[in-house]
Amino acid sequence: VQLQASGGGSVQAGGFLRLSCAASGRTSSSYDVGWFRRAPGKEREFVSAISSSGGNTNYADSVTGRFIISRDNVKNTVYLQMNSLKPEDTAVYYCALKIVREGVYGYWGQGTLVTVSS
Repeated sequence: VQLQASGGGSVQAGGFLRLSCAASGRTSSSYDVGWFRRAPGKEREFVSAISSSGGNTNYADSVTGRFIISRDNVKNTVYLQMNSLKPEDTAVYYCALKIVREGVYGYWGQGTLVTVSS
């Protein structure tokens, strides 16, 4: 399985971006997708996740109410709509895939940089 994350960029505080994570390869299995981020000098942290059907979503407290995760299973793509961005959202964002029966995020994309200026 390969993941391609895109959509990062530089925005001012209060702005928005939409990240995409396109999966290819062995995508016939049911899989959940998560977004994680690593800010400069910090540990990687969980941002959001969506179940294989799209029926269940989870968010970190820091992004709840501002970010929305969604998926298009026809396109094998997961989106992260990021609104009301804050400087503290600045980070490299990674998407990761968890094949449901495997139970762990075993596949990771290359990351896309989001920079939010004040």
